[in-house]
Amino acid sequence: MAGLFESAGDGGAAIALDEIEVSILRSFEMQMLELIGPGPGREGEDPLAALFADGPTEIPEDPALARLFPDAYGEPGRPADPETAEMAAEFRRYTELDLRARKRDDAIAVVRALDSARGKGGVVSVPAEDCPRWLGALNDLRLALGARLEVDEDDEEGLYGLPDDDPRKPLVVAYLWFGGMQETLLEAMAG
Repeated sequence: MAGLFESAGDGGAAIALDEIEVSILRSFEMQMLELIGPGPGREGEDPLAALFADGPTEIPEDPALARLFPDAYGEPGRPADPETAEMAAEFRRYTELDLRARKRDDAIAVVRALDSARGKGGVVSVPAEDCPRWLGALNDLRLALGARLEVDEDDEEGLYGLPDDDPRKPLVVAYLWFGGMQETLLEAMAG
């Protein structure tokens, strides 16, 4: 089936994508890279200093980034007591830069695979060692889109009934497609 993963054996997977699907997925991954940002170690900076740089201590204001980088302590959407807020800030300080780098690497791996598959019949082969990167990248896309669409667990079923003239419809279709890809990738990995 086009647009969904199938097992390629040995824990790997393959997905048949037409040029439009490749373009859409690549565009979303490029937007994810822009959303996450370049990270430390930009040109001209001391690489050693970048290695030991402290991350932010506050949850991002952007709802999509807040969903991608939630607080490790406390209840989402609820104010934390001072001790919990301090623990969450300290945890974020030491982990967020690495988490951003991993998310960036996942998105780049998908973009590179899509680029290398061009002109090869529309099939993207994902070796077993790259499947976790694809799962992470697809999950990040769903989290960011879900935040933009203000989807919560109780709402998700309502997405199927949106009228065609609803301006959110294209994003909802992408959100559901990414979910289908995630699910079929997991099935393909299981063999």
